[in-house]
Amino acid sequence: MSTVGELVGTAGAEPAQGHTLLLDDQLCFALYAASRAVTARYRPLLEELGLTYPQYLVMLVLWEQDSISVRDLGAALQLESSTLSPLLKRLEAGGLLRRERRPDDERSVAIRLTEAGARLEERARTVPVDIGAAMGLTPEQHTLTQQLLRLLTANVSQG
Repeated sequence: MSTVGELVGTAGAEPAQGHTLLLDDQLCFALYAASRAVTARYRPLLEELGLTYPQYLVMLVLWEQDSISVRDLGAALQLESSTLSPLLKRLEAGGLLRRERRPDDERSVAIRLTEAGARLEERARTVPVDIGAAMGLTPEQHTLTQQLLRLLTANVSQG
């Protein structure tokens, strides 16, 4: 199997099929189809937790770092405030988090888990395992795919 280093060395090379308008030649379509398939696989698992996929992503960040500013949360998730605010309102209404003005900066809002939000983490522990099994990748393939997607995101975000 190729390593990321070997694959990165071919950056800028022409795709094997050339630049065509055939759907099967479009990397963007392969990414889109994969994203839809993976997100659809998450849906029943997250329904058991009472979460949507975007809400799950918010909770992942909070389980890693309990108190975070809205700005930092948006940066971590690569979401605009206008997209993030309704997610936070629904999670707060569901009793999973609370928004608080920071005492050191009244303009900044901190997001913190509630006790119910913290307890939900234990129930969510099987989600990555189930998704990993559904993907059917070896640990090496998983790591390589993740590295390539991060590289692709960084490259496209720059340009």
